[in-house]
Amino acid sequence: MLKDRTLQSILEDPAIADIAPEAISKWDLSKEEFYHWTLQEMADKMGWRNLERGLARLLKAAQGKYFYRLYSDSECAGAPEKQSASLVWFPSDHPEADQRPFILVIPGGGFVNVWNLTEGWPTAQHFNERGYHVFILTYQVRTEASAVKAMDDIARAMEIIASHRNEFHVDPRNYMTCGFSAGGYIVCLWNTEKGYSAFGIRRPRACFPVYPVTSYRLMNAEKWDEGDDKDEFARSGVGCTMEEACNSCFEIPLHAEGFPPTALFLAAGDELVPPDHSRILAEALEQNGIPCRLEIGPTGGHGFADGTGMCMEGWPERALDWYESVIAPQQ
Repeated sequence: MLKDRTLQSILEDPAIADIAPEAISKWDLSKEEFYHWTLQEMADKMGWRNLERGLARLLKAAQGKYFYRLYSDSECAGAPEKQSASLVWFPSDHPEADQRPFILVIPGGGFVNVWNLTEGWPTAQHFNERGYHVFILTYQVRTEASAVKAMDDIARAMEIIASHRNEFHVDPRNYMTCGFSAGGYIVCLWNTEKGYSAFGIRRPRACFPVYPVTSYRLMNAEKWDEGDDKDEFARSGVGCTMEEACNSCFEIPLHAEGFPPTALFLAAGDELVPPDHSRILAEALEQNGIPCRLEIGPTGGHGFADGTGMCMEGWPERALDWYESVIAPQQ
């Protein structure tokens, strides 16, 4: 069984050689002790209980064409951060998947890493099981204005999806987005003037931000350690000073008018990204007359991913229940 195999033995499988280095991008997992643990040991010792689900789905996808680089070698020559930007395709076997919106999943990682291993692949499998084709985006990190460059990455991913629409069995105009933490900020920013409208792409059918960052004003108000540079932090994310970020489209709740119906998921005990990031966005959406669902788990913190074994277990299914029963009939 996969749970009895080590992470090393799985990630070094030649079938997934393209994407394995991006399991957690910009992190050489081979240098970590847990790289040599079985998936069961990782679940017991680290609480990562969903790895078997995601890796099993990845290995199945790798039986066919599943991996697409976003940029050519020439495009990466002057911008090495583009080298890891890629798209992974997880098709659903459900007979109605071709008629449904596909879902673009964008993992988090603080614009330092992209956590496909825990947030991307396992969550995509949930959506597959419910009958939706899924794409997982690995975007540029560790570069100035990472969130803004992620807009280019999404747009390029959508170009690839459109050019392979017959192969993927999708309508490139019919999609939803789901993002975690920093990825949650990315899917929110996609709904502002920096996102879909700037690229001439249709608005998503729905958006599922999971413990997302939404507000630079909230971050500016937080206590920072002495010596920390708020402007440097803002530039790494959106390429401007903290003051500029607080008073522009980068302050998401002030620019919520372009959002699609949105369901937010988070935990009350999240100390890394306080729940107010989601609460103020939900309030802004309601003020703009945009359907919104806000689910705050009673316990738990940041990084619950697909919710396996936690109070937020089943949130991907509840997100789709909400979309299918409340939103889709109105569209």
